[in-house]
Amino acid sequence: MTPPHPGPPEAGGVSPTLDVRLLGPLELRLDGRPIPLPGGKPKAVLAGLLVSRNRVVPADSLADAIWDGEVPANFLATLQVHVSALRRALRPVSDPGLLTVTTQSPGYRVVVDDALVDVGRFGRWARAGSDLLTARRYAEAADRLRAALAEWSGSALADLQGLRFADDFAAAVEEERLVALQARIEADLACGMESAVVGELVTLTGQYPLREPFWIQLITALYRSGRQADALDAARRIRTLLDDELGIDPSPALRDLERQVLRQELAAPGPAPVPSMQRTVAETAVVLSKARVRLPSGESLPVPSRGLRLGRMDDNDLVIAGEKVSRYHAVIGESANGFTVTDLRSTNGTHVNDERVVESHLLRDGDRIRIGGTELTFQLDAEPA
Repeated sequence: MTPPHPGPPEAGGVSPTLDVRLLGPLELRLDGRPIPLPGGKPKAVLAGLLVSRNRVVPADSLADAIWDGEVPANFLATLQVHVSALRRALRPVSDPGLLTVTTQSPGYRVVVDDALVDVGRFGRWARAGSDLLTARRYAEAADRLRAALAEWSGSALADLQGLRFADDFAAAVEEERLVALQARIEADLACGMESAVVGELVTLTGQYPLREPFWIQLITALYRSGRQADALDAARRIRTLLDDELGIDPSPALRDLERQVLRQELAAPGPAPVPSMQRTVAETAVVLSKARVRLPSGESLPVPSRGLRLGRMDDNDLVIAGEKVSRYHAVIGESANGFTVTDLRSTNGTHVNDERVVESHLLRDGDRIRIGGTELTFQLDAEPA
C-alpha cells in the first residue's frame, strides 16, 4: 500500500503528510499525529463535507444532516459559528494547503486531494483489483484488494453513529467493502489458496449468514481442499437458512454449485498451481512471502502466497508424521489482517503457544505452533528471502 500522498512543501523543503480517516472513527493525522478536532456539530459538519469532498454542499443540506432533520429556524447563523470553529481547528492543515473549508454559494466545500482520504484510496485500490481480476491477473488483483481493505480501521464514521447521513454513508461503503472482500477471496481461490481462506469464510458466513457469495466461496474452498462432505454440509446449511429466514430457495448459482460438488464435477482453479513446497528451498524461493516456519531441525520453510499446508498425507507442503496428526491438519496463510494458522478440523487440534486454535489464529513473530508432537516456530522476515 502506498503511503498517504504528501502535501505541498513547507518553507525549508519539508513536506507534511495528511491522512484523513473516514473508514473508522473520523480522524485527521498530520505527519502521523492526530489533529484535535472539536466535537458535536462542528465535527458533524466536517464529516458531512468530507463525505461530499471537493463538491459544494448546500447550507440547507448540511444543516439537515448535522441536525438530523430537525433544523432550527436560525440555522444559517449557527452553521456559520460551527464552520468558524472547524476552520480554527483545521489551521495546521489549511495553512499548508492540505485541506481547506471554503465558502461557495450555496454553501460550503472541503478541498482535499482524494489520495489523502482513506475512502478515496480504498476506491482506487478496489477498482484496480477488480480490473485485474477481470483480466485474470489473480495474484496482482489479490494484492490490490488487500491494500484496499487495509484502509479500514472499523465501521465508517463510527463516532457519529446515530446521525442519519453518517449511518447511510457507513451502510453504503460497508457494502463496497464486502464486495471488495469477496473479490479478494475470489482472487485467492483462483491462486489455489483454498485451505488458507476456509477459516476466514467460516467466520464470514457466520457474520453474514444470508450473503450467498460467501457460502459459494466456502463450498468451493472446502471441496477443492479435499473436503467434499464438509462442502455438501455447508450447502445444506445455507439451503436451510434461506428457507427458514426468507422462505426462498438458493440461487441458481448456488444450486448448480451443490450439484457439481455432489457429482465431483467442480472445476479446478484457473491459474497453474504454485510449485510444491516439498521441492528444495532454492526452487521455491520465487514464491516466498514475508513469513516462514522453522522446523525442529533448524531448517526453515517459506510460506508461499497460496498458503503452507501441513498434515500427514504426502500431498501436503510439509508432511508431519505422527498418530496425532490428521491427514490434512492445518494451513498457514495470509489474510487481510496478517498471517493466520487455520485448523482443518483435525482430530487432535492445532495449538499456538500451548492454546488450542478455534478455527483460525492470527500469528505473531515467534509464535510456537504445535501439531501432534511436532513444534514449529513462526517467523516474519523483514524482506522476502
